[in-house]
Amino acid sequence: MDIADAIGFAAAVICSGAMLPQVIKIYRTKETRDLSLGAFAALGTGLLLWLVYGLLIYSAPVIFGNAVGLSLILYVVIMKLKQG
Repeated sequence: MDIADAIGFAAAVICSGAMLPQVIKIYRTKETRDLSLGAFAALGTGLLLWLVYGLLIYSAPVIFGNAVGLSLILYVVIMKLKQG
């Protein structure tokens, strides 16, 4: 792994990890009333496009970071749709 990939993976872990407190709070409280569905849907769409881009250029850090981030966002969106 070269330095560019190491930096990319570090960025992916930090950026994806930024969603963990929100996901944990939703998991514990089942409360999503104050969350904006539109904002999370837009973020999810952006992450999906970044994931596709990463697949097209064969970039492991881009693929990893956006796959993890998209998974977390999908959980939030699904819970928001279920809980309102």
